[in-house]
Amino acid sequence: MSAFAYRNGELHAEGVPLSDIAARYGTPCYVYSRAAFEAAFDEYSTAFAGTRHLICYAMKANSNLAVLDLFARLGCGFDIVSGGELARVLAVGGDPAKVVYSGVGKTEAEMEQALAAGIRCFNVESAAELDRLDAVAGRVGRRAPVSLRVNPDVDPHTHPYIATGLKESKFGIAYQDALALYRRAATLPNLDIRGVDMHIGSQITEVEPYREAATRILELVDALRAEGIALAHVDLGGGLGIRYRDEHPLRVAEYAQMVRSLFAGRSETLVFEPGRRLVGAGGILLTRVLYLKPGTPKGFAIVDAAMNDLVRPSLYDAWHPVDAVRPRTGDVHPWDIVGPICESGDFLARDRHLALAADDLIAIGAAGAYGLAMSSNYNSRPRACEVLVDERDTHLVRRRESVSDLFAHESVLPRDRAPIT
Repeated sequence: MSAFAYRNGELHAEGVPLSDIAARYGTPCYVYSRAAFEAAFDEYSTAFAGTRHLICYAMKANSNLAVLDLFARLGCGFDIVSGGELARVLAVGGDPAKVVYSGVGKTEAEMEQALAAGIRCFNVESAAELDRLDAVAGRVGRRAPVSLRVNPDVDPHTHPYIATGLKESKFGIAYQDALALYRRAATLPNLDIRGVDMHIGSQITEVEPYREAATRILELVDALRAEGIALAHVDLGGGLGIRYRDEHPLRVAEYAQMVRSLFAGRSETLVFEPGRRLVGAGGILLTRVLYLKPGTPKGFAIVDAAMNDLVRPSLYDAWHPVDAVRPRTGDVHPWDIVGPICESGDFLARDRHLALAADDLIAIGAAGAYGLAMSSNYNSRPRACEVLVDERDTHLVRRRESVSDLFAHESVLPRDRAPIT
């Protein structure tokens, strides 16, 4: 059952009416369900029970400290892509030995930070990065644990912006170059080869792209073993999709069955990097209708959330469900749900048929992933607050920014300089 459901004519987050959350914390507001997050993690954990594995939450989806703390308590590892994300993991007491570090542009300072923390593995994404990491590790007197992120060149059948495993992608190392680069890595004095990594994309709803990609990766693993390079783990990435509209998301159990069949009898630990799948369905963006502009053939419902709060519709033309918190029994009209930003691309949803009035609350669904994490202060708008619901309790896990927060790190020019004439 969804953590967001109607009771007595009003949409609730677990046991809390969304109108109560709006009254207490204001809008726009991200609302998360602890039960939904835990259930999503349990689905993964149960599917791979009895198999040597590690789940590393891809925290770029939602890096709120409370969310990270929750997953750390469940024994989860983390997939990070920056030094800032590593600092967040350490701030909540996450185990650095369960951290894998992806990303194409790691700096020397970030490498040193990760080496000092003792992370599980660097997912190296280029030959140049491999050389840089070897040099940094030598300078600080450590050996860097590495895997190569290899592009299996498999089409994941998803949006081109979130397809990451094709040969045209900026991510990873071309499949045909991987064997030679592993040979080279084996000669570098400050590296320990631990595994291989792949990530073919996000919001994937079919099992076959995963099967094809994993099969190619296993061929590489066996070729490496034949040359005396044995790998301790195979990282199959993440990317399992969720339901936004009419998708039929791949069940984790079905995915796990495919993986088990491919890896039967093998000794490598399996690593997974789910992000959206763990948090996407467990969050909504709560917003209030400011004004209605009826029109033909459709009108505009102007709300207090905007593209700076949830950029996915503008960036990907992504579809999110929209529900009235207290549905009306009036005339239903088609509306574009838009915000106050001074851009024609500022929309949260298009052509939604709803009965609305000014001051109504609406919930933008499936917003737990890539919502607040991708938000901005465009038009000098403070970012939204975040609230986590635990049964009947609510916890403010990020306060709403104030306008003064926006320019706290800025300064004006000195007043004693003569004007240009």
